[in-house]
Amino acid sequence: MNDAAVNDAAVNVTVVATDERDVADPVIDVDRWGRLAQIVLHDALSDPPAGLTVAPPLATEIVGSPGELNLLFVDLAEISELNRVHMGGDGPTDVLSFPIDDLHEPTDPGDIRLFGDIVISPEVALAQAAQHTGDADDEVALLVVHGVLHVLGFDHAEPDDTVLMHAAERRLLTRWHRAVSVPEHGPRGAS
Repeated sequence: MNDAAVNDAAVNVTVVATDERDVADPVIDVDRWGRLAQIVLHDALSDPPAGLTVAPPLATEIVGSPGELNLLFVDLAEISELNRVHMGGDGPTDVLSFPIDDLHEPTDPGDIRLFGDIVISPEVALAQAAQHTGDADDEVALLVVHGVLHVLGFDHAEPDDTVLMHAAERRLLTRWHRAVSVPEHGPRGAS
């Protein structure tokens, strides 16, 4: 990972990464991917990629406000259920992002705001890696970056938005992981 400095003085978000699978196969370095999500989040907020249109009130809420972003690795059954319930999809997908659009001040001192959840299926990432980014490591990195960008307000519903999102993914991956070929269709997640 690159050692470039990130100006994160105003960004006080902790990424909590967990592997919620009963059987951890393939093995996921949860700490590594949590650090990547943290760095990408800070970088995208301190030096926004072109076209970043953060959905209000998310930008002002994240900058200067302590909070948490969850990065969850789940099994095929869990991602399939989340895809069905929240996206109307059928079967597993690679990544889903759930930004919290309605942020409220914590009612109790010491409570932490939740800014969103990013949910990744390592099994789907591994299965699609050879045809998508080339290897499993690059695939998981792409899914982490993709999920963070969704939480920040990026989308790929329209062709122009897709171009901006892919450019942001390439920039952040090159800066914090390594140069990765971002496939034209991007991750499968409908998030």
